[in-house]
Amino acid sequence: MVHELTRHASVLSDILSQLRDEQVQKDSLKFRTNLERVGEIIAYEISKTLRYEKRDINTPLGVAEVEEVAEQPVLLTILRAGLPFHQGMLRMLDRAENAFVSAYRRHHKGGEFEIDVEYVSAPSLEGKTLIIADPMIATGMSIEMVYKAILRKGNPSKLHIASVIATDTGINHLRSKLPEQTTFWTAAVDKELTAQAYIVPGLGDAGDLAFGRKD
Repeated sequence: MVHELTRHASVLSDILSQLRDEQVQKDSLKFRTNLERVGEIIAYEISKTLRYEKRDINTPLGVAEVEEVAEQPVLLTILRAGLPFHQGMLRMLDRAENAFVSAYRRHHKGGEFEIDVEYVSAPSLEGKTLIIADPMIATGMSIEMVYKAILRKGNPSKLHIASVIATDTGINHLRSKLPEQTTFWTAAVDKELTAQAYIVPGLGDAGDLAFGRKD
């Protein structure tokens, strides 16, 4: 299932417009803050799918029946662009376990590239809900390779993929590579990829915009 959250106009639509705007992008702090805000909204939507249990708590004036998350999910972020997005999601899912993976494109002559995964830090995933957060899903290859690498930590029972912008190409690729019941959450789905696999209109390189250009 794919949830495109700006299909209906909301404050998320306004935040996304700021993320795309090349003039607003000149302020890297604003860009990071907006990534965090999208993360908060998507995490809130995902929270509706988690399992809850009831219990009684004591208040200063009595006893209240409340509902709490029965089992905390694992929030996995792909470095480095995913860090602000992760921070926003973590504000909502503040007791979630955390995982971090380094994945990057290694380019070859002729424009071809492959995905290298160099660093994995994660708790056990066995039987848990896993949320993989990556701001941009272009081809989907990064998330595919990250998922394969993380399986050595155990098999999650449920998988969510969260992004700011995705493409039909990336989503369709991941649907063929990930478990059948995977749920996708994104602010927007763009239709075009360049020959170099960059999203159009997209928003540019999220990592560079958030943290500065890399050599």
